[in-house]
Amino acid sequence: MSIEKGKTVSFEYTLTLEDKEMIDTNVGGQPLTFTHGSSQIIPGLEDQMIGMKTGDFKKMTVKPEDGYGPVIPEAIIELRTEQIPETSRSVGSMLQTKSPDGQIIRGRITEIRGEKTMLDLNHPLAGKLLFFDVRILDVK
Repeated sequence: MSIEKGKTVSFEYTLTLEDKEMIDTNVGGQPLTFTHGSSQIIPGLEDQMIGMKTGDFKKMTVKPEDGYGPVIPEAIIELRTEQIPETSRSVGSMLQTKSPDGQIIRGRITEIRGEKTMLDLNHPLAGKLLFFDVRILDVK
């Protein structure tokens, strides 16, 4: 049975970036299971799985527009450093808050310049070329 819309797919993967840095893997752990065509995983990965069968292995490259999107410059905002909890005032720290409508907003501190702190609200993998090694474990 091959992967097509509506099929339940279980797979293992390893995700790396252009510099070969491994970002994530579930190899040897719990498989990732999703229903194909229901937008539960990034579109570039889902699209490249069409036609694969149980046991198939494939190396896949996903462009930013088919992954986590491009970097949106307007999603990089400037805050007053005093607005950031002291324990989180370092480059790379992740912050979380809620928007006025209750949605969770996450951001990463990219720069601190005295009284000003830059917070990037883009997904950490936005704008990045993604490299996946995928093995299909089951198709139902």
